[in-house]
Amino acid sequence: MTHARPAAAILSALLVATTLSVAPARSAENDDPIRLTLHDWTGQLITTRIMGEVLQKAGYNIEYVQADYIAQFAGLKTGDLHVAMEIWETTGRDALDEATATGNVENLGDSGMLAVEEWWYPDYMKELCPGLPNWEALKSDACAEAFATAETSPKGRYLGAPVTWGGYDDERVEALDLPFEVVHAGTDAALFAELESAYQRKAPVLLWVYAPHWAPQKYKGEWVEFPKYEKACYEDPAWGSNPDMAYDCGKPRGPIWKVAWSGVKDKWPGAHKAISAFSVDNDEMGGMITEVDLEGKSVEDVVAGWMERNTDRWSGWIK
Repeated sequence: MTHARPAAAILSALLVATTLSVAPARSAENDDPIRLTLHDWTGQLITTRIMGEVLQKAGYNIEYVQADYIAQFAGLKTGDLHVAMEIWETTGRDALDEATATGNVENLGDSGMLAVEEWWYPDYMKELCPGLPNWEALKSDACAEAFATAETSPKGRYLGAPVTWGGYDDERVEALDLPFEVVHAGTDAALFAELESAYQRKAPVLLWVYAPHWAPQKYKGEWVEFPKYEKACYEDPAWGSNPDMAYDCGKPRGPIWKVAWSGVKDKWPGAHKAISAFSVDNDEMGGMITEVDLEGKSVEDVVAGWMERNTDRWSGWIK
């Protein structure tokens, strides 16, 4: 769930971050740096570093700026930030639509990846909560107790993503009258460390899992099947099983988008073309995330390997 912040706090969250500059290798339209945002999950760091490396090869000056996933749109609208490589249909669509409607932010098309983000449980929990993956199984006291912890009992515990990711889980629990308490993980790493620990012990766990990612490939489990998302579910309380509240459905699924400050196309037209051309698929990204998160490789090394293996491909983006 995303909380409103004062404008000054938003800009502080956007720009208080370590900024790294990368020198250009060839000439570009101008020497002004293109600022690409970095977030707090491995896949986004990889896509952004790949794009930065490609733009560097084309001669552009690059800066990486750590930024809040949703609050970054404030900087994209003003031109203080320039490119965000991963806006997920599942969680970022509302913020994306609001930003593009101003005319100051442009959607540069999908990244080639398709996003799934939803409540997920290991297979071994189905014995303790019969009826899964149907969401209505979670309404029973027995299922809630099966997923409970000492802190939440008799309510079940749902481990959500870091609060800055959005997703409306708190609203969903209330709208669907689920006997669960939402606890947000502090970081992406903490989220999956808890999954790893629970899975090894066959302990109860219900949490936010997303794809592309290594987790749904490594662990046997299922996503909860909520009522299928429709846009009206988020906008019209009369939609769905609860006539008085919105968000009584699952999360949307769909592309992961690339977005930019609308001035990019005029100031750096070659970069605009390259970013629009960027494309990787779920399997490719899942493999790279596995290399970083499970094999201990650095993001930089994984990106360097991808660049070396795909020279012909990315060279076509900057022709």
